[in-house]
Amino acid sequence: MMFPGFVDLQVNGRKGVTFSSPELTADNVAAISADLFARGVVGYCPTVITTSGDAYERALPLLARACDDEDGAKILGLHVEGPFLNPADGPRGAHPRAFVRPPSVAFFEKLRQLADDRIAILTLAPEMEGALELIEHVAAKTRIIVSLGHHMADAETIRRAVEAGARACTHVGNGIGGLIDRHRNPLWPMLADDKLSGMFITDGFHLPADLIRVAWRAKGASRFIVTSDRSAVAGMPPGEYPFRDRTVVLEENGFLHLKDLPILAGSSRDMFDCMNHLASLGELTQADLRAAGFDNPLRLLGASIEPQRLARAPKIELAGDRFELRARS
Repeated sequence: MMFPGFVDLQVNGRKGVTFSSPELTADNVAAISADLFARGVVGYCPTVITTSGDAYERALPLLARACDDEDGAKILGLHVEGPFLNPADGPRGAHPRAFVRPPSVAFFEKLRQLADDRIAILTLAPEMEGALELIEHVAAKTRIIVSLGHHMADAETIRRAVEAGARACTHVGNGIGGLIDRHRNPLWPMLADDKLSGMFITDGFHLPADLIRVAWRAKGASRFIVTSDRSAVAGMPPGEYPFRDRTVVLEENGFLHLKDLPILAGSSRDMFDCMNHLASLGELTQADLRAAGFDNPLRLLGASIEPQRLARAPKIELAGDRFELRARS
């Protein structure tokens, strides 16, 4: 079966470049778009994580302008992950605590203006004071998808967030506390709610295979979305790398984590790797795989990829349980 390509709603960077950097350049963005395109990604959302005011002022306008680029993978809009997250260790993940902010309509509108209204996804923690008001504002005033992530919200708060307009969940199964109640935790209500699409990092490290299988059965063929959470360290050799005021370690096997802590720091894998891992589980049909890696993310955003860009993309075939990438002849 031939595939049109993959769509990735969460890409943080590559080869030492992060989209959240105050030193980001247009050439950096173009290089990442070209790299993704060569690996079968035809559309993506560059992701700006919780960062400083200077970095937002640099990155958001630059990425907004890049949405009009015709070469490489198409930028479908920006994914702003934070800064309205749960600041506690665990749900905050690798986001720098110093830049986490309480939910604020005023600050959101500042980010939206910097991004020239090109934000496609806003990830926030719904239990934080002011979050529900912000969700209602975003849902009423924009076409931005509010996604729940880096949180420890209970079932009632998640229900209220959905009523306010939330429509997705960011990297379900990650960005929560390491120790949770077996029944009263964020996972079950997010998986159970049919109004929420779920994004899942199927890189072989972020989620065990059985959780992926259960998540697929819960979300079904129309609401399960694969994302890579590709880090700036992706494409680098194994070793230690600076990450803000921390150090991350890329192991030989591709496992990426904060030094001396069992906390994931994004992924070293890309969509091609994630889709291959998902295919290897034997749970999804070929049509299901296309939905998870191409159709569903586009449907969530209400977006499309122009035919001429798809025509230039590498050929992707699913042979058995493995995707193969071939250049256009």
